Amino acid sequence: MTLAPEIDTNETSPEKLLSPVLSAFWDQPDAWTLETYKRHEGYEGLRKALAMSPDDLIAYVKDSGLRGRGGAGFPTGMKWQFIPQGDGKPHYLVVNADESEPGTCKDIPLLFANPHSLIEGIVIACYAIRSNHAFIYLRGEVVPVLRRLHEAVREAYAAGYLGHNVLGSGLDLELTVHAGAGAYICGEETALLDSLEGRRGQPRLRPPFPAVAGLYACPTVVNNVESIASVPAILNKGKEWFRSMGSEKSPGFTLYSLSGHVTSPGQYEAPLGITLRQLLGMSGGMRAGHRLKFWTPGGSSTPMFTAEHLDVPLDYEGVAAAGSMLGTKALQCFDETTCVVRAVTRWTEFYAHESCGKCTPCREGTYWLVQLLRDIEAGKGRMSDLDKLNDIADNINGKSFCALGDGAASPIFSSLKYFREEYEQHITGQGCPFDPSKSTVWADDKNAHQGVNA
Repeated sequence: MTLAPEIDTNETSPEKLLSPVLSAFWDQPDAWTLETYKRHEGYEGLRKALAMSPDDLIAYVKDSGLRGRGGAGFPTGMKWQFIPQGDGKPHYLVVNADESEPGTCKDIPLLFANPHSLIEGIVIACYAIRSNHAFIYLRGEVVPVLRRLHEAVREAYAAGYLGHNVLGSGLDLELTVHAGAGAYICGEETALLDSLEGRRGQPRLRPPFPAVAGLYACPTVVNNVESIASVPAILNKGKEWFRSMGSEKSPGFTLYSLSGHVTSPGQYEAPLGITLRQLLGMSGGMRAGHRLKFWTPGGSSTPMFTAEHLDVPLDYEGVAAAGSMLGTKALQCFDETTCVVRAVTRWTEFYAHESCGKCTPCREGTYWLVQLLRDIEAGKGRMSDLDKLNDIADNINGKSFCALGDGAASPIFSSLKYFREEYEQHITGQGCPFDPSKSTVWADDKNAHQGVNA
């Protein structure tokens, strides 16, 4: 097992690496209000956008290189461009705020501290795609965020940024905030659309894609919160300014969610291409006396990395070249006290529970993955189970309606690749070799582990 060397917390200056834009004034009193937002050049990007033609605006966002911040990294301007024009149908913008990927916590803090950045971005996007109605699909459990978002929408209507004839541009725009019911599957864009229409949230078979037949069978753009909230700054400061950060193919700034066994977890807004070593250097490194064992670059649905990947550039191309996906940039860091088998078991239990059951590979495959992992973790597995795990994951990966199946398979593939010996130790040693009293991650399962290890 390879562990990371000690992280030099004085390696880099935070001022040189961080690029607070969306998070620039999160710590200010009443950061979420319209008054505070306008003091920080709020809605200036909208004024510049309204002075352009919709087609020129789409081209401008496309030229900026902004890529979707929800996981896939698809170019935002290109997605807007897919909306057919002159079709005589209503066009809709839907903002996916159903953040529920294990380890991901960037959109909810953004909405809580700076909701007007999203609202301004929504107005700009709706003007570009010629939409008169936008929706924000928010995870229903976050009631404080829901209340704050409703108040921000009310402020925007009162100030003339929403409603009839926005800022005299001729744009009429209605914005609806919808609270979901807590289903992870509704983070998938087509399942979200079904839920928004009042049906059970299940992924749709594509084609047709949402750009052609989305919400209410009309052309629809579905974007992540951070993707839309990044647009106003691009319009206000310029596409060249945006491209001055990040890499050539992954330009700009983004929010990294750093969590787990780290000294200072939280949101770190930095240019794309920063490394985990640099982020750990700024956050005080791993918790005192411990070292990095494995981590996820984009949430639990992305293949895990180990200490040897500390210097992988955290942009779309760099992470993909190293064998994983940037995803939602949820950097979960685990030290040497964490049992990989237990971690993967817990993640797989989550995916099995959240599977909508529509397609057989995901519905049946995740169930059997959980059964095998529980046996292995409890010391009741067989060596043949390891190949069976890999085989079942392969039968799910790329064969389900949506990416939930792929997300369930990723931790299986990567953990067997990097930590197969640990799986074997569970089998030959009749139980988990780790002392749960030293781990802070699986605290709720200590009694169960102690029974196994006794």
